[in-house]
Amino acid sequence: MLEKGMLALALSGAEWVLWLLIAVSVLCIAVSLERFVFLLREATPAATLRAAVDPFLQDGDVATLRTRLSSATGIEARVLATGLELAGQGPKAVDKAFAGAALAEKLRMERGLIVLATTGSNAPFIGLFGTVLGIIQAFHDLSIDTAGASEAVMSGISEALVATAVGLLVAIPAVVLYNGFARAVRNRLTRLESITTLVAARLEGL
Repeated sequence: MLEKGMLALALSGAEWVLWLLIAVSVLCIAVSLERFVFLLREATPAATLRAAVDPFLQDGDVATLRTRLSSATGIEARVLATGLELAGQGPKAVDKAFAGAALAEKLRMERGLIVLATTGSNAPFIGLFGTVLGIIQAFHDLSIDTAGASEAVMSGISEALVATAVGLLVAIPAVVLYNGFARAVRNRLTRLESITTLVAARLEGL
C-alpha cells in the first residue's frame, strides 16, 4: 500500500511543485517588502541622534538627553532611552540595559528573515524534486505507450527540467535579499553599539 501511495505521488508530475515554488516566491516578496518598510520606519534619523547625543557627550546632562530622546522614534532612540532609565544605578546597570534592549531589537529586526534563508537554501532541491517526478512520469508514460517513445521522453524531460530552473529562479533572489537584509541588520547593530558605548562612557565620567 505504501508503494502504491509513493508511486501515485511520483506520477503526479511536477506541476504541483511549480505551484509550490510560486507560492514560496510570493511569500518571499511579501516578507522582503515588510522587512524593508520596517527597517526604514524604525530607523532613528541620524540628525536627530546627533542633536540629542552630541550635546550630552559635551555637558553630560542626562535629563536633557532623556527629554530629546522622548520625542524621537526608532530603534536607536528606544535602546538609549531604556538604558538611561537606569542611569542612577551605575554604569554596569546601564550597560546591561543597553545590551538587553539591543538584543530585543535585534530579534525584531531579524523576524521573518528565516523565510528568505530557508527558501534560498532549499528551493533548488524542491525544483530538483519536481524534475525527478517529471522524469518518472515521462518514463511511466513511455512504458504505457511505446509508439512515440523518443518524442514522449524528450518532451517529458524538457517539461520536468523547468522545475529545476524555477527552483533556481526562486532561490537566487531569496539569497540576495537575505544577505542584503542581514547586512542591514549588522550595520544597524554596529551603529547602535557605537552610540551606546559613547553614552555609557560619558555616564561613567559623571
